[in-house]
Amino acid sequence: MAHIVVIGAGQAGSSLVAKLRTEGFDGEITLVGAEPVPPYQRPPLSKAYLLGEMAEERLYLRPAAYYAEHKITLRLDTRAVDVDAQAKTVTLSDGQTLTYDHLAFTTGAHPRTLPAKVGGMLDGVFTVRDLKDADTMAPQFTAGKKVLIIGGGYIGLEAAAVASKLGLHVTLVEMADRILQRVAAPQTSDYFRALHKAHGVDIREGVGLDRLLGDDHVTGAKLTDGSELDIDFAIVGVGIVPATVLADAAGVTVDTGIVTNALGQTSDPHIWAAGDCATALFNGTQIRVESVGNAIDQAEIVAKNMLGANTPYLPAPWFWSDQYDCKLQIAGLNVGYTDVYVRKGDAEGAVSHWYYKGEELIAVDAMNDARNYMIGKRLIEGGKSPAPSIITDPATDMKALLRA
Repeated sequence: MAHIVVIGAGQAGSSLVAKLRTEGFDGEITLVGAEPVPPYQRPPLSKAYLLGEMAEERLYLRPAAYYAEHKITLRLDTRAVDVDAQAKTVTLSDGQTLTYDHLAFTTGAHPRTLPAKVGGMLDGVFTVRDLKDADTMAPQFTAGKKVLIIGGGYIGLEAAAVASKLGLHVTLVEMADRILQRVAAPQTSDYFRALHKAHGVDIREGVGLDRLLGDDHVTGAKLTDGSELDIDFAIVGVGIVPATVLADAAGVTVDTGIVTNALGQTSDPHIWAAGDCATALFNGTQIRVESVGNAIDQAEIVAKNMLGANTPYLPAPWFWSDQYDCKLQIAGLNVGYTDVYVRKGDAEGAVSHWYYKGEELIAVDAMNDARNYMIGKRLIEGGKSPAPSIITDPATDMKALLRA
């Protein structure tokens, strides 16, 4: 009987093993996860879960009983420590060795951390990536405490929103000239800067961390502009690094992630990859798409192709972020954009930013504007690029663009 082993029990790993069963695979499946809990959704960790609005069980992607009911062996609290691609074996942290016919890496990514020389190892310095991170830092979120958030990306801004809502004093520093500089246009940065300032967050752009202060526990921070802050704790949100060490040691090609072809297959025909750890071919370039949508879609295509479907994966990136009462929805990738056009939505405060690369529509940021987000998403996926003058015209019937 064929055996498929999946290393990494996150969104991609859970999606892959479930798809194998729904596609009719009746062989053996083993899902290996380093954490002691079943696969769960991560986005709420920096939002609803940290706010105390979502119980742990609601995070689970599927009930714990699902795996046994579908004859999926779930090896929790267990790490894969070695892959022998020649022998097609996986050695686990408990000493057991698994033999596979096909193997998938869905190992995700790790948060970047601060080096010890700038105080990164002090107590009270946190990252937000997994359930343990959220549970460890949650007691710090009490009204009146002072928190420093390092990094003005989506994770940092989401943590700032939670902290502000809970009555903390929040300072956020971003080394770049503006928040969200790596991922969004200045118009989107301006929107979220104003949103956070309206909620009392002290945003300092073009300012980095020199070092954190304290003996055992962090008590302060010195910034690159020479200023110092008294703080009770700090959150580091400076990006993630794909978890590729095991794949690299197994001999498969690794670049900015585990390199896969259009089918999700690595340089070893018996090894596949999906999710944050893996690259995908997008417009002729190998990229990593760090999103829930990509983790699900890529993993499900990999599952099909393991069973012989031979279906290319065509990424259709989409993302979201919840901050205060604002839902940001993003469709497409804005890489290489040349112009951004603004359209006001129907509801008060709703707005969308439309990214063009020359005459081609490539991405949309929509703030509390779900209608225009969905229209933009469908236009991008359909390869349609209305003239910017049509997008910005308040009289335009946006839905009609889908029929054009």
